[in-house]
Amino acid sequence: MKQENTIMENQLFRPLDLKKKMRPGESVIQALLFIAGLGSIFITLAIVYELGKEAWLFFGNPDVTFAKFFGTTTWQPGIGHFGIWPLVTSTLITSSIAIFVSLPLGLAVALFLSEYASPKARSALKPILEILAGIPTVVYGYFALLFMTPLLQSIFGKQTVEVYNMASAGLVMGIMILPLISSMSEDALSAVPRALREGAYAMGATKFETSVQVVLPAALSGIGAALIIGISRAIGETMIVAIAAGSGPNFTFNPFKAAETMTGHIARISGGDLSYNSIDYTSLFAIALMLFLVTLILNLISQGIINKFRQRYE
Repeated sequence: MKQENTIMENQLFRPLDLKKKMRPGESVIQALLFIAGLGSIFITLAIVYELGKEAWLFFGNPDVTFAKFFGTTTWQPGIGHFGIWPLVTSTLITSSIAIFVSLPLGLAVALFLSEYASPKARSALKPILEILAGIPTVVYGYFALLFMTPLLQSIFGKQTVEVYNMASAGLVMGIMILPLISSMSEDALSAVPRALREGAYAMGATKFETSVQVVLPAALSGIGAALIIGISRAIGETMIVAIAAGSGPNFTFNPFKAAETMTGHIARISGGDLSYNSIDYTSLFAIALMLFLVTLILNLISQGIINKFRQRYE
């Protein structure tokens, strides 16, 4: 009897075998994920290398200096004017207009889908909204030129609003990135634990107060990430600004004037007959490198915002 009790005790209190078991399927998946990660790092480094190599040819030109590049406001590399600010300011203006349009509308749509819409309405409205994300950007460009510009001219006057202008391009870019911001924000709002909502209701808060003062702050990290991605998407947009914003660098802060963005300038110049190692050719890579650096900085800012405002729930 004692021997049987001893055997039972050994079986009950035997330490668990936590040794990793070999699973061939999981090993293959892990290897594929590792290869995909290495591939993405390699591609990123290759892009940086190529941009840096070609941009070095531009900055290695004796006529090009950082003082001219960052300290002047005329961009015509072919005749010795290397001021990047006309392209930078137009890019920032169109992107700012896009964010001012898409952020409030996107948050309003996300709050409605997350907090007010019924499951049936949400399943019907969300796919309809995301159809906007599938429209080609060239269509958006002609929509800005043929619809938004005449609309702005009818409101502010043809003498004020030029045919090609940054305002119409920025407004339509805001419509373009609206599904991105609303979809990511809605996912962040839906991920907020229901216990927070129930606690707010128990304290006597209304549905609107709960949505704005409880759910929205709790999802701030995800909304911030959506905002930064939307900004990056707006800065990198090409066809809308190439069609509707203008086809020449112009250092102006008037959104109703024509101006060319960095991406629009790259698209226009690269379509011409450029000889390799010419100043116009290498200047494209200097602009592209600046775009890459701006995107990198925005990604770092977004990561910082997420880490700062991230909230963890048990």
